[in-house]
Amino acid sequence: MTEGPTPTAAPERAAQLPAQSPPVDPAQTAAAVDKVAAPGRISWWRGDGGEGARRNLGLIGVLAVLVVIGALTRSDLYSDPDWVWDNVLSILKLAAVVGVVTVGMTFVIIGGGIDLSVGAIVALAGVWCTTVATQSYGAGGMIFSALTVGLAVGLVNGLLISYGRLVPFIATLAMLVAARGLAAEISDKQTQVSDNGFINGLASNSLLGIPLLVYILAAVVAAGWVLLNRTTFGRRTVAVGGNPEAARLAGINVRRHTVLLYALSGLCCGIAAIMLTAQANSAQAAMANLYELDAIAAAIIGGTLLSGGRGTIIGSLLGVVIFATITNLFAINGLSTEAQNMVKGGIIVAAVLVQQVQFRSLTQFLGRNRLTTT
Repeated sequence: MTEGPTPTAAPERAAQLPAQSPPVDPAQTAAAVDKVAAPGRISWWRGDGGEGARRNLGLIGVLAVLVVIGALTRSDLYSDPDWVWDNVLSILKLAAVVGVVTVGMTFVIIGGGIDLSVGAIVALAGVWCTTVATQSYGAGGMIFSALTVGLAVGLVNGLLISYGRLVPFIATLAMLVAARGLAAEISDKQTQVSDNGFINGLASNSLLGIPLLVYILAAVVAAGWVLLNRTTFGRRTVAVGGNPEAARLAGINVRRHTVLLYALSGLCCGIAAIMLTAQANSAQAAMANLYELDAIAAAIIGGTLLSGGRGTIIGSLLGVVIFATITNLFAINGLSTEAQNMVKGGIIVAAVLVQQVQFRSLTQFLGRNRLTTT
């Protein structure tokens, strides 16, 4: 017969248990948390959280310098407030088409790819939607045709890259040549005139004094910002671009997501084709020439890593506006095309250098001011 536990067993176990910590005063806990969190709030400007703000402020600084240069070189024009406002609208209209293309390009580059065919896709979609057969269906038919062509070509790019295992540079370069050739074949190397009043009015009409093309750009930028920053699609895009293998192990279908990224870029090209057709009231196979280079440069200037994994829509938009402002500045000063290209290259390098400035002195000032007030 087994003996039961001795009366001293329970006190011995109690003695072996760790002593309970004394009750914690909630007021002391809150004070400790604030003390620890304060340095984090002070240093956000120096850390990753303030990187986008620093970069965008640098780009805004470049825009301010360009405006000052314009005011100094053409003070006779900048002294007229009405002209200044009209010039701002002209710059925004100039940036609208490339801005829409850049939104799609930004997603592709963040996802670790590149798209050299965006200009050719714009040309193909513009030519296709201005054929006599397509225009017979009215504005709805033209818009549907442009969006469908852009989306379809983007899907082909994505399928070749994801499932055909082609390098993005090679696949999109081949599409650039093929799409330009198909556009020339469809248009018989002729300029196709748009007779649709609604489409043509997109470039000539305004709402509350602001051109409709600017509203389209704002809508695309807003949709792109929400998609990148507030949806699972955006988070997956960053993950795929940062580390495709880690994204695959995390359960993301990398191939399918890559196809969707190129389809999105093609869709943006379809929208841009309608906008560019409205501006010229026509379309041809040579339209949107070198748009791919402008879109890539604007995205890179805006802070998008060419290797993928990081980028912002707002930064890309600022990059596009910088390009448009440079072009406008050259135009009002009557500079030659050769001089424009040389100066533009120098300003691009300067913009990249400015966006890397960390504003350490301002950060230290804000930190000292925060510590003094607390």
